[in-house]
Amino acid sequence: MSFTQTVIAQTADLCGAIRAMSFNRELADGSLCPQVFRHYMIQDAHYLEGFARALAITSARAPDADAVRQLAQSAAGAITVERQMHEHYLGAFGVSAADFAATPRSPACDHYVTVLIATAATQSAAVSLAALLPCYWIYRDVGRDISDQVCAGNPYQAWIDTYSGAAFDASVASACALADRLALQASARERSQMEAAYQRSALMEWRFWDSAYRQEGWPDPVVTGKP
Repeated sequence: MSFTQTVIAQTADLCGAIRAMSFNRELADGSLCPQVFRHYMIQDAHYLEGFARALAITSARAPDADAVRQLAQSAAGAITVERQMHEHYLGAFGVSAADFAATPRSPACDHYVTVLIATAATQSAAVSLAALLPCYWIYRDVGRDISDQVCAGNPYQAWIDTYSGAAFDASVASACALADRLALQASARERSQMEAAYQRSALMEWRFWDSAYRQEGWPDPVVTGKP
């Protein structure tokens, strides 16, 4: 099997659990609490900026010009998506640029972004791309699943259209093809590292949605530590 076929099979149960999460079920039927989605969108905008930075670092470490071009274009595309969603949803929720800047990354978002950037900076381009790949594959998987059962007049239709649409599908296929190409050039040890990186990021995708549904933030030790 190809690299992507292997890791998708390895994480099939986890992907099923992600599709079944309350966040995604309620997103599909339109009943998701607007405040939960607002929290999610702010964190997703933070995440996409970090994701783009990790892609840019990976592009600089890529083994050939074609890979450099593809990864650099993907980094620019991630920033474009972040800005479009920021304007559409955060504007609709009344989140100003100052509000966004004043909202820190959640623990789950901060952990995920930190791992992606650290992986991009210290590991090979192949391992870094493997760590980035679940964001492509899982979002398309979820987007397609929701699109198949979405209700009419869903308030989150623009999000659903983005991740179930042809443009995103093409970007996922391109990222998977590059990961497969780099995996063919990798040693057995490096391919094992790629699989581990993919599995870790897939789990962090679950954690990101779970934390968004709970509107998780950083605890205040001063307050929580009081008797």
